[in-house]
Amino acid sequence: MRDTARRASMHAMTFTDYLLDSLLVALVILQLRESELTTKLLVRPLIIVGVAVMSYLHGIPSAGNDLVLTVALGLLGSLIGFGSGAAAIMRVRSDGAVTVRAGWASAVLWVAGMGSRFAFVWWITHSGAHALAGFSAAHAITSGEAWTVALLAMALCEVAGRTAVLAARRRHLQQTPAAAIA
Repeated sequence: MRDTARRASMHAMTFTDYLLDSLLVALVILQLRESELTTKLLVRPLIIVGVAVMSYLHGIPSAGNDLVLTVALGLLGSLIGFGSGAAAIMRVRSDGAVTVRAGWASAVLWVAGMGSRFAFVWWITHSGAHALAGFSAAHAITSGEAWTVALLAMALCEVAGRTAVLAARRRHLQQTPAAAIA
């Protein structure tokens, strides 16, 4: 009964699912070309992941190891986001504007993080629901909602981590005297 309920909570990906994931991946792909690191550029991914959270978060399951799963995936997302932000290539232009370019290491981390969630959900909806149900039962993960919340935590922490690192690096570069940069 519990296994059936768990599988029933996993649904096929919708157009919105594909769109949100694709937008988040595209944001960093677009940054392979250097651009000014504006507040708008920093906030845009937060808005997109915020829409996803508002669309899919219906509560935070806390039975069994649901919170452990959420924290673990949130920490993984943070590490990916911090790494992606730290690996971004930043500089100060002669006019004082700070620019950012994703660079390959930054882009690979970002796409791996976003893409892994996309692949996971695709796997579940196409052939992996039974395997996931078995794993969940063996590790006291009580519902599909726990996986949804954990994946949202991972995405939110990845985006927030990358944004925080980029914002801190921008602030540091803006405060560094021009003579020290040259």
